Amino acid sequence: MLSGARLAEDLRFELAILATVQGFYQKLMRDALGGDVPIPSGLDEDALRHSERELPTTLSRMYRWLHLLDMAITPAMVRQALTPETDSEVAEALLRYFVRRREPSDVNRDKTDLIATFLYRHPRVPGQWERTGYGLDGALPLSPFEIALIEILADSDVPSLPEEHVQLLRRFDPLRDEIARFRDFNTLIDSGIIGRVRELKQWLDSSFYHPGVLATVSAYNATFGKKFDELFAKALTEIKTFGQALEEMGGTILTTVDGVEVTVEHVAAIQGKQLLEADYGSTFEKFRRVSKLKKELDRRPPIRRSLLTPAAHSSRTAGGTGAAAKAAKAAAAKAPLAAAVFQPPAVTAQQISAEEGKLRRVEESIRVFVRVADPKYRQVVPMRFFNLTLTTPEADAYSAPFLEEKSTRADVARTLIRMVSISARISTELEELKRSQKMSSVWKLHADSVVVLLDMANTTAEDGGSVAQTAEQSGAGPAARSIHESAQKLRNHADVAVKTLANVAS
Repeated sequence: MLSGARLAEDLRFELAILATVQGFYQKLMRDALGGDVPIPSGLDEDALRHSERELPTTLSRMYRWLHLLDMAITPAMVRQALTPETDSEVAEALLRYFVRRREPSDVNRDKTDLIATFLYRHPRVPGQWERTGYGLDGALPLSPFEIALIEILADSDVPSLPEEHVQLLRRFDPLRDEIARFRDFNTLIDSGIIGRVRELKQWLDSSFYHPGVLATVSAYNATFGKKFDELFAKALTEIKTFGQALEEMGGTILTTVDGVEVTVEHVAAIQGKQLLEADYGSTFEKFRRVSKLKKELDRRPPIRRSLLTPAAHSSRTAGGTGAAAKAAKAAAAKAPLAAAVFQPPAVTAQQISAEEGKLRRVEESIRVFVRVADPKYRQVVPMRFFNLTLTTPEADAYSAPFLEEKSTRADVARTLIRMVSISARISTELEELKRSQKMSSVWKLHADSVVVLLDMANTTAEDGGSVAQTAEQSGAGPAARSIHESAQKLRNHADVAVKTLANVAS
């Protein structure tokens, strides 16, 4: 039986804990309401210092008052208030308060969960939880954090752990291993691990407030939180980058999620920091929608900002060979497509090979027409959906008898043919794309083909710049200028392709 002096000391210690909790709660309410909440008479700081004779009554009143404040304070508010600057003694007082209450409600458990995890993430001495644990009474070593919790909660009536709950605790280590294998946000959300762990915590019932349980759960929470934040930030960055690129291309609607159109404005308004600071349980639906949005964008064809720079104007003066050579070199350096804004999967060798076959058939069909057509009309080639207009050098290239030569003129002719054929294929695929908007699987095939063609246009533009430079250096200025003109046409087709993908896909 406790002596009167010892009992009074314990009551004073308990009151000090509650006073610390009250101060923390007052700050929360001040931040939420923009002003102080009136403290009941006798429970203010000055009155508590002079309540020696009425400790039991004051404690009873204080508990009722804090329970009332509890009803207005959510786990999310606690999460946001616990910052790296929060004094550890405040967090320890909060933990003692909630463990003493041991209410079975989800809200009380979530607050206790948050506070214990905060203490785990912010040790008094950096790295102290990573040290080797110590055995007590010959038992298996305890983790340093569990030992710290035992000391913090030494004055609390800690429940014993039944065997079935010990078995439940052993499921957390495999869950941490599962977390380490997640590589993207969608996989994490689809795994259902958030719901599984929440259910596991509920099964622990009142044992949740045991130091061993809190130590195990806190270590899991820290591992999960770090991975969750990392993958969410990565997914959100990709979504926002895609939205910015789409807006620059003239698009406004990214996709549809749950029957609701998601616009670039919606994406720009997503505040990742606020979502991460909120309670996972209450904001899970928002995280799920972000995951679904990411999935929808992943299923869309890769969109690249394919801006082939305009070919430099070639010199039109007889003595302009040096200037034209310099312009050709600049065009070769600037011709490649810009880097992908939204990182798409790489174009595969199989896709390139398939497209090469289609290009050869286009080249051959244009060549046959140019060679047999009336010279007056050979520069207008009838295609399936449009008429393809050729420049005189391009038409000459298709009818040239020297294409197999290893010479500058053959290189120029082959370059012109390649640029024209890619432009023709892009136009054809864009027409097919527009006609198949209501057939998602067919639409995707044509969109993928456009992406492959843009990649091939990139390579062709680079090669064309080099051929033009060589032609200039060998004195074939008109040939170099013909490449610049065809490169400009290819650029125009690439611009149209990117804008069409952006608008049609949205």
